[in-house]
Amino acid sequence: MLSEHEWFKVFGSEPTPCSGYSPAGRDAVKKKRPTLQDIADRVGATKMTVSRALRDPTTVSEGLCERIFAAAEQVGYIPNRAPDLLSRATSHSIGVLVPSLTNQVFADVLVGIEEVTEPLGYHLMLSHYGYSQELEERSLASLLSYNVDGVILSDSLHTARTCRMLETAGIPTVEIMDSLTPPLHQAVGFDNVRAGYDMISEMVRRGRRHIVYLAVRLDERTRQREQGYRQAMEEHGLQPITLQRSQRSSYSVGAALLDEILAEHPETDGIFCTNDDVAVGAYFECLRRGIRVPKQMAIAGFHGHDVGQVMSPRLASVITPRQAIGHRAASELLNRIHGNAMGEAVIDLGYTVEPGMTL
Repeated sequence: MLSEHEWFKVFGSEPTPCSGYSPAGRDAVKKKRPTLQDIADRVGATKMTVSRALRDPTTVSEGLCERIFAAAEQVGYIPNRAPDLLSRATSHSIGVLVPSLTNQVFADVLVGIEEVTEPLGYHLMLSHYGYSQELEERSLASLLSYNVDGVILSDSLHTARTCRMLETAGIPTVEIMDSLTPPLHQAVGFDNVRAGYDMISEMVRRGRRHIVYLAVRLDERTRQREQGYRQAMEEHGLQPITLQRSQRSSYSVGAALLDEILAEHPETDGIFCTNDDVAVGAYFECLRRGIRVPKQMAIAGFHGHDVGQVMSPRLASVITPRQAIGHRAASELLNRIHGNAMGEAVIDLGYTVEPGMTL
């Protein structure tokens, strides 16, 4: 059969919320998935021919191959790597898609998930997609091929094919870390826009007037925080300025962005970072350059990582309940896997603005 990469090349699509797809309304249950025979019936070929075409398109005529791919897309076919028994029963496994294995945010989320799944004997199948919707699509195809009973998704925007695969699978899903984007089924998270707005409002209240937003890893949550930043700045008649980097957040990125701020925006008296490691990197660059924090430069991060809360001075940050989000997401997912009705569609666990000692 086609590899996940080959499937993506055939069926690749643009990222979108999956709110238009709802496999079983509020109470999704695992469906009987489309089979090779379903595709064969649609194109008037044998099951063996369809299987051969999907493994190696060069073994059938170009016209038939195109019809087979089109039919596979229409029925939402998902390659199956698990034994037939698992197609008819629960696999006792949960798929978890995370964008980063180095970001402490998702390490904390996984701890919360395992607090629920491990005592109940559920196996986690973990896949990493590097903040790419296209790689998320291929990773999801791989997870679904093992007939997982449910999926926890770390993002709320997906390609159209990702949405179709979830519709076809008919299993419960929970999207995490975002309470604003309408979910496919259910979301557990917090309001990133309001969190950004509240932190900037606190910085302005303390006298800062030239605050720059450092945006790293330009995913939807980073954009939501920027939206809150801009709202707060504009409400106070201040000029919003955003500096962006597409690479993963890190101390070195924070230091590099501070260099850019000092060169291009020397009037800056505060920075708001999309993640704490960026903020910590900016702080150490201030220390290296003799810039006093917070007297000359206020610094705020996001998520409340341990490193920021134990450093001196303690880093200002939006404290988010990552472990609690993982715990609640897993609890809601398993509740639905066990046949119970879904609770709230959107569960907002909130956040805390911690001023620390760097504002």
